[in-house]
Amino acid sequence: MSTFPRTPRTQRGAIIGLDPLNPVASLVVFQYNPDTMTRTLTPQMAGEGGGDRTEALRLKGAPVENIRVDVEIDATDQLANGDVLASSMGIYPQLSALEMLVYPKTAQVILNTALMQVGTLEVVPPTAPLTLFIWGPKRVLPVKVSEFSITEEAYDPSLNPIRAKVALGLRVLSYNDLPLMHPGYALFLTHQVVKEAMAVVGSIAGLANAALPR
Repeated sequence: MSTFPRTPRTQRGAIIGLDPLNPVASLVVFQYNPDTMTRTLTPQMAGEGGGDRTEALRLKGAPVENIRVDVEIDATDQLANGDVLASSMGIYPQLSALEMLVYPKTAQVILNTALMQVGTLEVVPPTAPLTLFIWGPKRVLPVKVSEFSITEEAYDPSLNPIRAKVALGLRVLSYNDLPLMHPGYALFLTHQVVKEAMAVVGSIAGLANAALPR
């Protein structure tokens, strides 16, 4: 038991794939928050590639941000507590919810196959759901999955996985990537506004600390 009864409850990160026709198909709240998260930002500069020198410091838009996280999923506690779902399926449902972020919907695949069979000239590829990476209230980011690796580490007698590590590579989608009326456009813009406010707070705190006597 914690010796600090007023310690706030830690929020859990999550990945959500928004599908209006099946809103809970890809909803994964992290069982354990990853200990680390790697974020790589690549600036988008207009003056790259030997262009006009007067454009050297001009920004074309938000940087390209890639995120890497390792997520652990473990059914040990649920199995010990007699959880019916964990006993019958292990963590297969949780893994499937993550995997559905990169699968087209079956109904759309069948429809496109039927359209091709009747000679439709142009069949539009299925669109992935709007995927959100949520890491606290200040970071709700539209992303697309760029890498996905699952290491299954233990199984029940029916060969359902009961412990696994999932390595995720996520590419943040900014207003450079999305049309104006797309909900992800507004989400990223809000994220940047919050980041600008945090930068002001950090700058003021840095000045205050620099002014303190050593």
